[in-house]
Amino acid sequence: MLPPVVAGYDRAITIFSPEGKIYQVEYAGEAVKRGWPTVGVKCKDGAVLAAEKRKISALFDPLSLEKIYIIDEHIAASPSGLLADARILIDYARDVALTHRFLYDEPIDVEFLTKILCNLKQQYTQYGGARPFGVALLVMGVDKHGVRLFQTDPSGVYIGYYATAVGAESGTIMEYLEKHYKHDLDMGGCVELAVRALASAAQISDGSSLEVAYVTLSERRVRKMAQDEIAAMLAKLGLPKRG
Repeated sequence: MLPPVVAGYDRAITIFSPEGKIYQVEYAGEAVKRGWPTVGVKCKDGAVLAAEKRKISALFDPLSLEKIYIIDEHIAASPSGLLADARILIDYARDVALTHRFLYDEPIDVEFLTKILCNLKQQYTQYGGARPFGVALLVMGVDKHGVRLFQTDPSGVYIGYYATAVGAESGTIMEYLEKHYKHDLDMGGCVELAVRALASAAQISDGSSLEVAYVTLSERRVRKMAQDEIAAMLAKLGLPKRG
């Protein structure tokens, strides 16, 4: 007896399954779930991104790998999923932000940049000959509308959050965020919550296994914490070491 003919729905990006699904987009989402976890939290004073950097080898140089990228001085993004796909999207976002500054002599809005990125992602779910981007991005920044934090998915959807997580163990991290997030957090509490939430599931052993960046409403400029700052913060918070 021959098996049901379902391979066409499974392999083609331009064909819907009878259930209304595009399987290649769902598989891209599975790639995100296997990526290194990233957390984003925003508060009244700013926003923070915290991302895990796993030691892939005993001889791995952690300074050679970024998990949080500065797009413009007021916007940063952190991916989870296929980092090669993320690199292309980050370069594209930087080009868009730079072109906007050149043409209009003003920084680009965070949501507008996020929408442009998601328009590109959506295109790769609609046309044959290419696969979807297997990466989700957390985009944070400050613009004329205030503090912004968005999560983008491989399908091209973007949603604003007060706090969110993507990547491996994101369900555990989201549970922690839902229990401990407060809308009246200050900037210090925002950073602490992001790091504690990530440490609840990630393999954080020292300052080199964690990357943290934040932006404040007063400075309107993204700053990345140095390894010694992160190590001192981990010691102060008394977080358990993993790995």
